[in-house]
Amino acid sequence: MRRTALGLGLAALTMAASAAPLDTYRDRYRVLVLSAPDAADAQLTAQRAALGPVREGIAERDLVVLEAVGSGAEARTLRAALGLPDDSFRAVLVGKDGGAKLTAAAPIPPKRLFSTVDAMPMRRAEMRGRP
Repeated sequence: MRRTALGLGLAALTMAASAAPLDTYRDRYRVLVLSAPDAADAQLTAQRAALGPVREGIAERDLVVLEAVGSGAEARTLRAALGLPDDSFRAVLVGKDGGAKLTAAAPIPPKRLFSTVDAMPMRRAEMRGRP
C-alpha cells in the first residue's frame, strides 16, 4: 500500500497488523483509495495522471491518497476492509467519518471528486470556518 498526502509524493506506508488500515486517518483526513491488480494498470495510471495537477485541491480538502496495488499483505488488507476486488481497478472516497462516500470502477475526475467532498457536511463546516 502506498500513500500520497499534501503533495509529499508516494511513500511506503506501514501499519500495525492489528490496526484497521484506515483508522489512522479517521476524523482527520478524507481518503481516496486506489486499488489495482498491478502498477501497470491503465486506469490506475490515468487516475494518478488526473490527480497530479490538482495537488493543491487535494491538500485543501484534507485528502490522502492510498494505493492498494498488487498482491502484497497491506494491499490485501486494505481491499478487504473496503470489500474491493483484487483483479480490477477501483477508486473509493472515504470520508473523515470512515464511511465510503463514492466508489467507482473507473478513474474519478478531480472535478467530481472535489464536488463530492465539498458537498459533505464536515467539509462545508470547514469552508465556513476558513478565512
